[in-house]
Parts: sequence; structure tokens; C-alpha cells
Amino acid sequence: MMARRLCGVLRVRGTTDLLLVLFLAAGFAALPVCALLPSLGGFAVASTVSYVADEALHVRAPGFVRRLATLQLDRTLRFAVRTVMLLALADRMNAPDSLLVAALAVFSAHFALVMLFTALHHAIRRRRVLPLVVRNLDMSALPIPKQPPAVLFRRFLRKLLHLDLAAHVGLLAALATGSRVPAYIGFALTVGVTAGAVAALLGQYVRVRRMPPREEIFAEVNRQLAAHRPEVALYFSFAAVSRDFMYQVNMWIETLEQLDRRPLIILRERASFRHLSRTKLPVLCVPKADDLAELDLSGIRVVLYPGNAGKNVHMLRVAEAKHVFIGHGDSDKLASSNRVSKVYDEIWVAGRAGRDRYRRVRHAISEEAIVEVGRPQLAPIRLHADHTPGPRPVVMYAPTWEGWSDDDCHTSLIPMGVPLIDKLLADDVRILYKPHPLTGRRSAEAAAADRAIRELLEADNERREAVPARSASAAARSRLTWIRARLDELAGRQAGDDAQQTREARPPQHDDAAEWHALHAEWHQLFWESRGPVAHHVVLEQLPTLYECFNQADVLISDVSSVVADFVAGLKPYVLTNAHDLPDEEFRAAYTTAGGAYLLDHACSRLPDILRSVREPRHDPMAPHRRTLKEYVLGPDHPTSMARFNAAVNALADKGAAELAEDRTLWESNDLVG
Repeated sequence: MMARRLCGVLRVRGTTDLLLVLFLAAGFAALPVCALLPSLGGFAVASTVSYVADEALHVRAPGFVRRLATLQLDRTLRFAVRTVMLLALADRMNAPDSLLVAALAVFSAHFALVMLFTALHHAIRRRRVLPLVVRNLDMSALPIPKQPPAVLFRRFLRKLLHLDLAAHVGLLAALATGSRVPAYIGFALTVGVTAGAVAALLGQYVRVRRMPPREEIFAEVNRQLAAHRPEVALYFSFAAVSRDFMYQVNMWIETLEQLDRRPLIILRERASFRHLSRTKLPVLCVPKADDLAELDLSGIRVVLYPGNAGKNVHMLRVAEAKHVFIGHGDSDKLASSNRVSKVYDEIWVAGRAGRDRYRRVRHAISEEAIVEVGRPQLAPIRLHADHTPGPRPVVMYAPTWEGWSDDDCHTSLIPMGVPLIDKLLADDVRILYKPHPLTGRRSAEAAAADRAIRELLEADNERREAVPARSASAAARSRLTWIRARLDELAGRQAGDDAQQTREARPPQHDDAAEWHALHAEWHQLFWESRGPVAHHVVLEQLPTLYECFNQADVLISDVSSVVADFVAGLKPYVLTNAHDLPDEEFRAAYTTAGGAYLLDHACSRLPDILRSVREPRHDPMAPHRRTLKEYVLGPDHPTSMARFNAAVNALADKGAAELAEDRTLWESNDLVG
């Protein structure tokens, strides 16, 4: 337990990484001792250990390396310490003054060249920052220089600092043999190769000075927009962009690709591109409001907003378009019926439950502004009738996070998460644990509960000795890794910096959706087979997807969140946590999705009866309530959600076009009268 806590503090993953940290510390501690003794052999060993451990930790434990940097013990300082200790060793061993002076000059020149390289690198990066980033539009007419080679540009500091190895080895060899030749050879290699790298990057800097001006970039983008003639835009902004938030965009991509109208995706944060999923749609990332105003969006008739953000006002100013809040899930949380939504022309909800939810703010939101369109994203969720149970009941525990404030805290992790897992493990079930991506961001208690649950599941996996599953996992790992790499390639996540992505932006030559879906299906099949039917699993990555976890689960235990509303689509049993032990009637009245749920009290005393409904489907009294709730929350099965969503887009676009035509007629008549 102490080792695990230490790993948590140091941000390393396990015993191996912890040993590497100890080796790194021991190596650096031994350097001054060996230099002052002096001990040439001891210094060589300590220096080697520090080099190897340092490099290994960069690969295995980047969190620990970042923590060192916050303590001002960054990589450059660590290399400088090794160099100073080496010079001290040479002095203590009475090396000739000329050799010491040469060594000092070489190491100083090396660091100076590294500084010059760093300055050039930063200058190139600044010049390659475009006012916008483009995907899936033809930008070949723009003379954007190619990104510098990865050998010069990626992890450059790591490579350059390691060039001192030749000088270090040469000086150590000179001290060991008494000959200066090895030292001078090492010095020449260190300075020569570093100077060559600087010269090569200087050539890249000359090329990057020919970046196209801002006016030329926007002129070309607007030409491409005029050729594409987008009619619908999905607009997204979030202050702290990461993959934790980009699901709000990614969940809508396939829906947009099936619309009758031509769509466009507009993002506002550069980091968004790194987490955007595969799409054939044109994508623009425009960080600055002034630059957004330069785009010709006059053909856009409908703008869809999956989230409420301050930067939405920069798009809401477009009077020619109709603005629609579509959200990113149907939830009973207060945020799902926000009075801020009044700024939109319409609010699209999944079913009648969403409409009723907005009645809470009916003095702000008119009934006519709410349109029921279903949830097109839920098509991959298999129905309960098509589900084949495994040897053990599969319980998916998907608690929400602690929210931005205590008033919005619905998580069960803090009050009952760990006891719940204890009771589930005692009942011999298989657990899929999928915490919210933001779990622990605001609450240390939530983070502690999350860690405790992971440790419980890991320990129980060891107790169950799921050796076949782990062996299968090892056998399938290479294929899973290849599929992930290919999926990233299809999503455009390996295309260089923003300028390089824009330089290579072209309309898709073929639709790779079939390959994307086939690889997704293969990845999930391999993944679940490799896990076996016994082992618990903690889901932290984008894969396996939430809906694939739904398909594996026999029952869901969750909190008040959009996860529950989506799970309802499969008609499987689900459980809502009632951590404050509200009376059942009061809880169901407060939260719509509780209408078809089993309610779990704080002490989890109802858990055995709930699990019985999974093991014995005939003892499932909530089944008819789930069927009723599904239509209430998600809308009818026919017409399909996709058909309803598409019809809503078409209707609003036609309405907007008609109003624009009417306005133009009115303006023209006023001009004639004038």
C-alpha cells in the first residue's frame, strides 16, 4: 500500500517505474561523491545509470518528468549537473589545464548552440501559426512550406542535449588512458553535429519566412467555402479543450454526414484538432473572433451548438442563420434546461422529456422553440432482446463526476462508490468501471474513491487469476495497437502541425467510413475477447466506446446524467443511485430517468434484489416502465431519429431562407420607395 501511495505522489505507474526513480536519484547523488573522491569508475557507472534512468522515465513516466520540471529540475538542468560534475572530476584527477579549458569551451559552445537551436525552433513555430486550420478543403493553392523534418523538429531538446554524450565519453576515456585524443574526438563530434543541426534548422527558418500572408489565406479559404457552399454548421468552443470534451463534437459527426444539407464544422480552439474524430466534412478551426468574422458564411442557414460557451456569441451574431442548441446528451441535471438557451432560435431535444424539462424555465423558453428530434447517435446500442448474457452478470458502474459546484454534485463515488464495489465483488459479478473523464478534477475525495475502486478491481482480478485472458490480451496487443494507429491516421491525428495539416488539406478522394467502422468493430471484438469473460475492466480511454460498454453490460449502475438516458435505448435494467436516501416517489418525481430505474439506497441494501432481476429476467418488474420511458425520453422508434433530425434541419433551413427572401423583398421595396 505504501508503494502505491508513493507511486501516486511521484506520478509513476508501478514498481518498475518506482525503481527507475530510485536509480535516477541514486545516480545523481553518486555523481558529486565520485567526482570529489575522485572515482573514475564510480563516476562512469553513476553517469550511465542517470542517463539510462532519465531516458527510460521520459518514455514510461512522463508525469514524473513533468513533476521534476515544476521543481526546477528540468532536463537541461540535469544535463548541466552531469557536465559540471564531470569537469569537477577532471579537475580532481589533475587533468591538464589545456584539456580542462577545451572541455569547458566545448560544453559551453554546446549549450550555446542548443540555445540558438531552441530560439530558431520557437521562431519557426511562431511563423507556422496560421490564423486558422483547415481539413477536407482543397488548400493546395496556398504556398505553405513543408513542416521541418521530424528529426530536427520533434523532441529536439532531448536529441540535442544527448549530443554531449560524445564529449562525456571522450573525456572519461582520456582520463582513464591519459591520452587526449579520445577527448578531442568526442569534443569534435559534439560541437560538429550540434552545429550541423543548427545550420540545418537555419535553412528551415529561411524557408518558413515565405509563409503566405493572412489576407491570402482567408481569400483562399473563402474561395473554397464558396465552392463547397455549406448550409449547416456545427459550432463548438470550450475553454479547456481535451479529448474529455471533444466527445461533444465527435458524437454528432456521423449524424452530420447523413444530412441532406451540406455541413461544415467550426472549432474555436487549436487543441480541438488533435481530438477530432474521422470525418469527411470540411473543418475550420478559427481561434480569434476577428478571424471568424473574415469567413464568408453567408450561405449558412442553420448553426448547431452542442455546448454552451462564451465564444458562442461570436457565431450568434450571424443574423442570416438560424441558431439551434442541440446539446451533447439528455440529462436530468439542471444544465440540460438552462435559461441561457433563450439566445437560440430553437432548442432540439430527444423526446418529450426534454420538452417537459424546459418547462422549468418556461418564462424564458417558449414552447414553440423546442423541437423533438430523437438521438441519432444511439443506433449502435443493441436491444436487451438481442443481448446474450455471459457466465457472470456484467455490471457497468458509470458514476458521473463531482460537477463544477456542490449544487451540481450528483456523483455517487464519494458517498457510496467504494462500498458499492465491495458488495458487487462479494456477489461474484464482473464489473466494467467507467468513471467520468473529469472525475477528481474538483474533489480530492472523488479522486481518492476513484483510486480505491481501481485498486479493488485490480486486486480482485489477481485473485481470480484471469491468466488465459491476460495471455490472450498479450497475443492480441500488436493487432490492437496497429488498429489504433490506423484509426488515428484516418482521423488525421498524424498529419503534423496545424500548418502542415492545412497544407495537405484536400477533399476526401474516397469515403473511408466503411474501413473506419470495420476497424472499430474488429478492435472491439479483439479487445473483449482478450479480456475474457471473468476479468473486470476500468475504461479510461476513448476505446472501448461508451456504447460498446453498454452492449457488454447486463445492467448499468449510474448517477443522474446523460449516460442513463442513452442506456435507456437498449431497454436493459439500470440502476440510479439515491445517495441521499430520498423517498422513492420524491426521487422519481425529481428525475425523469428514474421512471424506469431501480433505485439504490446509500447502504446498497437493495442490491441483491436488483441483481436478481439480471440473473432471473422474469423477476424484472421495471421492464414495462423502461419501455414507456424510452419513448418519453428518446422519442418514438418510427420515424427514426436520423430521419427526424434531418427533417428538422431541412425545415429550419427552409424557414431561414424564406425569411431572408422576405427581408430582401422588403429592403428592395423600401429602397424603391426611398
